[in-house]
Amino acid sequence: MTAATTTLVSCTDVIRRFGSGATAVEALRGVSTQFHAGEFTAIVGPSGSGKSTLMHCLAGLDRTTSGEVEIDGRPLSGLSDAELTKLRRQRIGFIFQSFNLLPVLTARENVELPLTLGGADIDAAWIDELIAGVGLTDRQTHRPAELSGGQQQRVAVARALATRPAVVFADEPTGNLDSRSSVEILDLLRRAVDEYGQTLVMVTHDPRAAARADRIVALADGRIVHDAPVPEGGPDAVLDLMKEIGQ
Repeated sequence: MTAATTTLVSCTDVIRRFGSGATAVEALRGVSTQFHAGEFTAIVGPSGSGKSTLMHCLAGLDRTTSGEVEIDGRPLSGLSDAELTKLRRQRIGFIFQSFNLLPVLTARENVELPLTLGGADIDAAWIDELIAGVGLTDRQTHRPAELSGGQQQRVAVARALATRPAVVFADEPTGNLDSRSSVEILDLLRRAVDEYGQTLVMVTHDPRAAARADRIVALADGRIVHDAPVPEGGPDAVLDLMKEIGQ
């Protein structure tokens, strides 16, 4: 099996229900899909479509009501909370809209944090490469408060890659950034896929961000309504697609 067809993350008939009885809400209604090695996927959909819930279930941050999620060949349903935590630390990278950096740590220490928490050896050359790759070599001793929003998110990108994860999940990674910083972050994410072979799953409402992906998975009312390569035509074509599904 080639890297292009190696499935790293999959979900089968996933249902996520909140509440019970007459007030129960199904955020996901039987979702099945796969994410392959070296692929950049954008998950899009209108507010309330279930895209963030799907990402949380895929990343092991939330349990499914029924159905199965597998990461790197491991079903998540049978894992304890401690086992899930270990899997997330070792095999999953995260990039959040709000950066989620620790203010008392330097940029470099934040990048190294997943390795530190997991008790893993720190490969200084790899960390140097990541920090240089995000353009922060001269800022690596600065704390988050001394960095711009775009620089903080660049630290977060490097941190997500530090453990050489099977997959990186990005939740609205450009949501708190200006247009210039957004382009820089999207360039970094694209390079992570193209140069490191990273598998990346990104939730976004921004057609410019989604247009940088290889594939778009669109949700509406908790179901997948579109799953195909990014259409030719750039952000305008993606915007047209989003309009079709009601975003």
